[in-house]
Amino acid sequence: MTLARQLLAAAERRPEAEALVDGPERRRAGELVEGVQAVAGGLAELGVGPGDRVMVCARNRLETWLLSWATWWLGACLAPVNWRLPPAVVGQLAADAEARVFAACDAGAPSARALEGRLPLVALDEAAPGLPLAQLRLAAGPAEPVGVDDRAPALLLYTSGTTGLPKGVIRSHRAEWLAALAHVIQTRMVPGERTLGVMPWCHTMGQRSLLATVALDGCLVVQRSFDPATTLALVAEERIGALYLAPTLYHDLVVEAERQDRRLPVPRLAAAGAPLSPSLVRRLVDRFAPEVVVNHYGSSEVYTVSIGPDQVAKPGSAGRAGLHARIRLVEPREDAQPEDLVPPGHTGLILVGLDSPEAFDGYWRRPDADQRSRRDGWYVTGDLGRVDEDGDLWIVGRLDDMIVTGGENVHPTEVEEVLLGHPKVQAAAVVGLPDERLGQVVTACLVAPGEDPEALAAELDAYCRASPTLAGFQRPRRFVVLDDVPRTASGKLQRAELRRLLLEGPATTPGGSATTPSSEEAT
Repeated sequence: MTLARQLLAAAERRPEAEALVDGPERRRAGELVEGVQAVAGGLAELGVGPGDRVMVCARNRLETWLLSWATWWLGACLAPVNWRLPPAVVGQLAADAEARVFAACDAGAPSARALEGRLPLVALDEAAPGLPLAQLRLAAGPAEPVGVDDRAPALLLYTSGTTGLPKGVIRSHRAEWLAALAHVIQTRMVPGERTLGVMPWCHTMGQRSLLATVALDGCLVVQRSFDPATTLALVAEERIGALYLAPTLYHDLVVEAERQDRRLPVPRLAAAGAPLSPSLVRRLVDRFAPEVVVNHYGSSEVYTVSIGPDQVAKPGSAGRAGLHARIRLVEPREDAQPEDLVPPGHTGLILVGLDSPEAFDGYWRRPDADQRSRRDGWYVTGDLGRVDEDGDLWIVGRLDDMIVTGGENVHPTEVEEVLLGHPKVQAAAVVGLPDERLGQVVTACLVAPGEDPEALAAELDAYCRASPTLAGFQRPRRFVVLDDVPRTASGKLQRAELRRLLLEGPATTPGGSATTPSSEEAT
């Protein structure tokens, strides 16, 4: 069940099927396997063998695809890293992974140059230093994938940590393949599916799109960097049937479709990284007429936690446990144990069973992190949730994001959902800032282009007061208007980074202006 053997099987089934599109470059499945074999031969000459780590710092592109599969062809482990990370951090990750080879394109070229002389470099385009991929492909590689156990490491995914060096998540061939099959089933993809490959391949969402197309004898249409107008054009020109994007990207895409007054049928829409708001779901249905809109809740560690299969009927819901998952809610505290269950309807810390075949094999050389995240066969997600009367899960926020104001607990996502319902608000992030009297003050950071901060703050204060779902202590006491809010590559809000920016002062918050509409007590 190794990934490379699945690629070979797909090419043997339908060698003539178009499997990858990258701008003008189009490749059939049989052609891709030939390219993978050649790159694998070059990597082998550089000393790559079973179990070795090959680090790649590059955008999604044909060359990155070939290098990834060539790594798996040799039974080695792929370690993709975000090219947006500073070269110093990438260098630390290369050392942490003990990478045998480092590959980069123009986007990762600064990191590659910083590593010159430390390990072999492979250049995926002319802008990056190292041995050109075309030269690497001159070597003859193995005709068939090198045999390794399907529980051997296939991926070393570095999570986007808010503090310290990102942690390496070890994922086996088996876990990756079964996660891909679960993704296919849960998002209702079909044989021969054509999907967009724009989510970064250094992230689990990007990997899922990459592997799902192989499982379905489908076609991955690569977009190297997200641009709403280009994406919209690709959806039409390449007959995209399934999209898997972060809600932020869906928002930008639907805004562009509305700007162009364009409607395109896309049968299958799936999202992950954050809940879909009701207003966004309505706009997506209007512009893309999907047959299904799915919300996926999961992590790099355990790919599927739960699935919200019908976002049109229940927008924002994380739904029920996924195909391979078991979940439970326990007391929302750091030392909670799997047996510390919360009563029905109460907010709890979400645990997911590590007996899922989609689960990771621990953190790379981080026994301390393993100890914190594993409890008697359960993975501690760090997320807070509640189960409604229908049995569906709702994500409330992160345990470490919870705001304690005037002795009351406030979960940021509950406030953000209300703010996002206002027509002038494009994005919202709620954090707690230190306050001498209340302990923390609920602070709403907003993206609202063209709006006067003072007038908007007053308007939103009245809007929150009128909300039937917000208690008095949950209302924001401070509003800050920003050009944007910090997010990870997968679109998740980085609240810790946002708090840091706000505490360091106005100079670090471009476009920012704050106002406190009221000094009344939080309760």
